[in-house]
Amino acid sequence: MTTALSLSEASARQRTGTKFAGVAAGNFMIAMDATILNVALPDMRHDLHASAASLPWTVDAYTVTLAGLVLAVGSVADRWGPRRVYQAALALFAVFSVLCAAAPNAGVLIAGRALLGVPAAGLVPASMALLAALHPETRVRQQKIGTLVAVTGLGIAAGPVLGGALVAAGGWRWVFLVNPVIAVLALLVSGGLSAHRAGAAKPLDLPGLLLSVVGLVALTYGLINGGDDGWGHPTPVVALAVALTAVVALFLVERRAEAPMLPAALLRLGRVRVDLVVAVVSQLVYYGILYTLTQWMVGTRALSAFEAGLLFLPMTVPVAFVPMLTGRLVVRFGARPVMFAGFVLDLLGGAVLLVGPTSLWTVFAVELLIGAGSPLAIPACIADMSAATPLEYSATGQGALNAARMSGTALGVAVFGTLASLAAGGLVLVVVTALALAVLGLARRGRTNGA
Repeated sequence: MTTALSLSEASARQRTGTKFAGVAAGNFMIAMDATILNVALPDMRHDLHASAASLPWTVDAYTVTLAGLVLAVGSVADRWGPRRVYQAALALFAVFSVLCAAAPNAGVLIAGRALLGVPAAGLVPASMALLAALHPETRVRQQKIGTLVAVTGLGIAAGPVLGGALVAAGGWRWVFLVNPVIAVLALLVSGGLSAHRAGAAKPLDLPGLLLSVVGLVALTYGLINGGDDGWGHPTPVVALAVALTAVVALFLVERRAEAPMLPAALLRLGRVRVDLVVAVVSQLVYYGILYTLTQWMVGTRALSAFEAGLLFLPMTVPVAFVPMLTGRLVVRFGARPVMFAGFVLDLLGGAVLLVGPTSLWTVFAVELLIGAGSPLAIPACIADMSAATPLEYSATGQGALNAARMSGTALGVAVFGTLASLAAGGLVLVVVTALALAVLGLARRGRTNGA
């Protein structure tokens, strides 16, 4: 009898593990796709005869679309079912990746990258809602979130190295042909995931969806354009004005909506508000430094794509295992102390960059600190958001969190892209992380008031 029960439990754990792998595969793919292209840019420019001005948008078009749609798709996933959205997103990601690989010029590639951001926006919040349904116990879910973020970190770490190897072996087009393989494998094992629809009876908030997309796209576009081309041009200023107008209109519309896309009850939760701040800052720090160091390695040090990918390992490899530790730390100590510790490490990284000599050893130390700091803060705020959000808003909450993360990524590229030196980047890091630590400290003090 005991043996039969043990076999049954082992079989159940295996089925759960297979379902988790289906969720993790999609997150690995979109994380890898966010970093795999950077090292392929020189080869891409030569092959497509692309202008220097168009080249950054082969990377940024993906981020703009992803950031603009992730909140809206989170709301849709809560109503139509996260599994349906997740599977459709996997299929579209594979198709659009092939389109990118076959692009005959930079314009088609930029359009393909923008299209690729659409299914990516569906994968992120839908996968977190599926994880919440797969592991309803808070303690287990927090640990699994750490594992999921670690898998995502593995994708981030694999991107530059794999991208450099593929470019060396066959050219930049090969970096897009990895995605269809992963997407098909994820589709094969995602059928057993829950088909539960948390908010099937609620009507779609179409005005809210439209305003959120316009606001987030304009915000991300304005920040990236300002970082790439400078703030002396009217385009980023106009884009940010459009974003501000859309956000104000969104809050006004949502107050009267029958079934608001971003429920006021969600934003009233102090933990949710703090998690959104942490998401913005942690992404700004990590991807801002990643962008700055890439430019320094390739531009100032004249390293090859493969050499730059290898030199990023001290910063990217920790993302593959630190989040698993984070999940355990969150269960033991709570999310906020872990977020606080992560930002302290980021602050130290900024201080080293500010006062240290401009050398590979300084960059190595900074990569280790940032590579440990942000991977502590990011999964901790994801786990806290998952615990603080009611199940019926799980995809919506994760959509809001990931919209904040994508905005932080764009803000990091915009801010750090305008800096003249590594020391200036260190100063920005110190200031931003100090402010984030102050927010966490004040939130902890106000915990008894609902934070």
